Amino acid sequence: MNKAFTKESDAPDDDDGDGPALPSLPAGTRNYMTPGGYARLRAEFMQLIDVERPKMVETVSWAAKNGDRSENGDYLYGKKRLREIDRRLRFLTKRLDIAEVVDPSAHFGSEQIFFGATVTYANSRGEEKTITIKGIDESDSLAGEVSWISPIARTLLKARVGDELSLVTPVGVEKIEVVEVSYPAPASA
Repeated sequence: MNKAFTKESDAPDDDDGDGPALPSLPAGTRNYMTPGGYARLRAEFMQLIDVERPKMVETVSWAAKNGDRSENGDYLYGKKRLREIDRRLRFLTKRLDIAEVVDPSAHFGSEQIFFGATVTYANSRGEEKTITIKGIDESDSLAGEVSWISPIARTLLKARVGDELSLVTPVGVEKIEVVEVSYPAPASA
């Protein structure tokens, strides 16, 4: 069969980029982000649009001039990479358009848990864990950051130091106690 009449993928055109799929935002919610998270996504967007995409377009253009495209690795890889870049750009555009930047330092000194808080909590066995509540597009579980829509963050939000809470886990309900809450200090003008 001629390659022109075959589909590349049966999957719908996802906008999740070339990385792991990020969870979608719950309906009717805002895309909260810290200023640092917004800046990182914006920097990635600008890098893709100003550097990587033009470089790949140049490579594909050069490779297209080299003859038979069906066996031209530079051309085939370049076209695939361009689709990946364009998909990631669409994803970033959508997420940056609906982003609501929230500065956690506005709550500096507060003992109540809001978006951007770094929280230390203890479970019933006395084990302490520290997490930072961040946006869905910027959280990194390996760095102790959780999305504000995660079960632990939803349990902790609005609680205060000393509060005992019930965290629903896959193995059952676990009692946790808020030990410490901190926020980054406001930037001096």
